[in-house]
Amino acid sequence: MTVDVVNQQNEKVGSIDLRDEVFGGRVKVDLIHESVVRANAAERRGTHATKTRAAVSGSGKKPWRQKGTGRARVGEIRNPLWRKGGTVFGPQPRSYAYQLPRKVEKGALRAALTQKLRDGQVIIVEALSVAEIKTKAAAEMLKGLGVEGKALIVDVKPEDRLTLSVRNIEGIRVLPSSRVSARDVVNTRRVVLTRAALERLQEALG
Repeated sequence: MTVDVVNQQNEKVGSIDLRDEVFGGRVKVDLIHESVVRANAAERRGTHATKTRAAVSGSGKKPWRQKGTGRARVGEIRNPLWRKGGTVFGPQPRSYAYQLPRKVEKGALRAALTQKLRDGQVIIVEALSVAEIKTKAAAEMLKGLGVEGKALIVDVKPEDRLTLSVRNIEGIRVLPSSRVSARDVVNTRRVVLTRAALERLQEALG
């Protein structure tokens, strides 16, 4: 497969060949799903907490003697069986993060990029840069490329001026090629890749 490469004025300046082993296979939706779920789980705060019998306020004194009263035996008023007692096996603060095999993450990113390419939602640009840190200039550049709404800009090492220029544009994200995940790709309408970023991704995913 061959795709066109454009400049910042959306004029064709060349083309680039895509590797069949990267973009020519079946789109494995199950891998994308696994990667997205893992990324969402890693961002969960996990600050929920319930009070155990050790944390509930109240005396630890035995309310009445063990035998001879006719009442049920009990050791303290913080007993989980009692009203206002502690919670048994309740949620406690924890991390929901977990790791997937590296091959799964690579396969998910490969599938997500392949789907975007087949949908015609990927733009390959020779290079991306702005002369100064200015949101208006960056917005005009993206409009010229036909980018509207949510978009992901990927470069090998994004230019600081570009990153600062687009940070106030709603829905636009800039990421280096080494940090792109399947969730980043599927959670956007358009993906703008520089030629260098695409070549680096093909090497990493091949």
